[in-house]
Amino acid sequence: MYAIVEIAGQQFKVAKDQKVFVHRLPGEEGDAVSFDKVLLAADGDNITLGAPAIDGAQVGAKITRHLKGDKVIVFKKKRRKGYRVKNGHRQALTEIVIESIVTSGAKKTETKKAEPKAKTATPKKAAATADDLKKIEGIGPKIAETLNANGIVTFADLAKADPEKIAEFIADVRGNHVPDTWPTQAQLAADGKWDELKELQDKLDGGIKK
Repeated sequence: MYAIVEIAGQQFKVAKDQKVFVHRLPGEEGDAVSFDKVLLAADGDNITLGAPAIDGAQVGAKITRHLKGDKVIVFKKKRRKGYRVKNGHRQALTEIVIESIVTSGAKKTETKKAEPKAKTATPKKAAATADDLKKIEGIGPKIAETLNANGIVTFADLAKADPEKIAEFIADVRGNHVPDTWPTQAQLAADGKWDELKELQDKLDGGIKK
């Protein structure tokens, strides 16, 4: 038995126990998810078509892991303009395994959480406590967004971060970025030493010592 189902804006042909890579889904590893936009279901010679989706049909799955896809290079060039731009992109993906295909009688449900695992979760930082990381010389909007996505949302977070780790986080952001001075700048900002921070930044060019 197989089905054609829409998941995160894409259509997939799926069967039980099959692993599928889809656009990043909300939820954590081990969470159960279900999809009710089943466009076609086939069991042997018995084929059911939806209009557009089959009423009562549902595909159940479980999130096995979150990951990033292979890097894709996008190169743009304009003739006789001296314009060349090279960007890299890695798509955020989720791997799921198909657990069930139901063709009728299924109730529409939202994402279901798996039973809590025996671990201590680190509380997420509230958005209200986030600092404006763009005040650090060398950090622009895209880098600030990337750092936030990797759990660095305050000056204190950045002050404790290893420059080599920061470089890994921002590797896909266009441009030459040297984060060596960012933790030092962030510590001054976290301590409220704005005058000292300004003096340091006057000696920097794009976050790099002149």
